[in-house]
Amino acid sequence: MELKQYFRVLQKKWWLIASIVIIAITATGVKSFYFTTPVYAANAKLIVNQSSGEGGASLNASTIQTSIFLINSYKEIIKSSAIMNKVVEEYPNLGESAWQLSAKISVTSANNSQVMNLVYQDTSYANAAEIVNAVSAVFKEQIPHIMNVDNITILSEADPAARPAPINFNPVMNLFISFAVSLMLAVGLVFLLDYLDDTVKSEAEVIDTLDDVPVLAVVGMMSKADLKKSARMKAIQKTKVGDSPYATLNQ
Repeated sequence: MELKQYFRVLQKKWWLIASIVIIAITATGVKSFYFTTPVYAANAKLIVNQSSGEGGASLNASTIQTSIFLINSYKEIIKSSAIMNKVVEEYPNLGESAWQLSAKISVTSANNSQVMNLVYQDTSYANAAEIVNAVSAVFKEQIPHIMNVDNITILSEADPAARPAPINFNPVMNLFISFAVSLMLAVGLVFLLDYLDDTVKSEAEVIDTLDDVPVLAVVGMMSKADLKKSARMKAIQKTKVGDSPYATLNQ
């Protein structure tokens, strides 16, 4: 019975649920297609290796572990003013300040990995690729002066000629999320309105409210259209009775 009552509540307010969902989906679609600036991400990969030096020392577990420990320091060094100011100085055509470069670039690395991934986000992929490549080159150039060790190798650079998809543009997913969230909010609003409505609408509610007191009569609700229709029917019936021969005879 409770499930049927829930269904009746939703059925009475279906228009409100549909309106909220349609408005939310429409707003999301307009925002996604017309008011979203695409953002692109370009990445370059660096590897941290202990320099073999003139002796040609081979890599072992100790040197690899040391390189992994250095990565945490390198993540901070890359975003420091020492590197970013050098990038701005050597690449003035980029059109970005040092703090803008530091804010837009991110550095990540997998656990127990010597590979560092530099990612730069911009509204132009070509510009993002040029900047991330410039940061990689300057970092590789400056790290021997900062750490007194030459252990950075560029594994891959971003390709400025590539045409990747924006990272913030997925209208199908946005519409699906908007549909799901708006539907849940609309259903919750309908149940809230029904909970706040304390009027009695049915015989069952009267019985529940009056503790099983028997109902003596039920007054139906009639609209103005029903009253007009009833009046027309009575007029037609009177006309038919007045035109009959039995009516004339009785007169």
